[in-house]
Amino acid sequence: MAVSVRKAGPITILDLTGALKLGESEQAFRQQAQQLIDEGVRHLAVNLGGVPEMDSSGIGSIVRVYTQLKKCGGNCTFFAPTKRVSQLIQMVRLDSVLDILEDEAAALIHN
Repeated sequence: MAVSVRKAGPITILDLTGALKLGESEQAFRQQAQQLIDEGVRHLAVNLGGVPEMDSSGIGSIVRVYTQLKKCGGNCTFFAPTKRVSQLIQMVRLDSVLDILEDEAAALIHN
């Protein structure tokens, strides 16, 4: 899993590439997100377009990041999920809890 960080105005974007599963990939995502939150980032958009699959640990990590930002008064959106990831999010009914958007433009407007 590769996690890259970029800015779009006041919004920080995390681009994820690779499977978000138990182990190093999930840990890399969580650590990067936590570092950004600790640095004061309050508006985060997570690009899921490069994530071909995700397991329960991956789901747990995106929920954790979303919750942490909400507690800090921030906002977290997820955008461009692959078909498989989108189906998984719908299957566990997180599509009604998390802000899942079609593309980066929608995420930037929403955030």
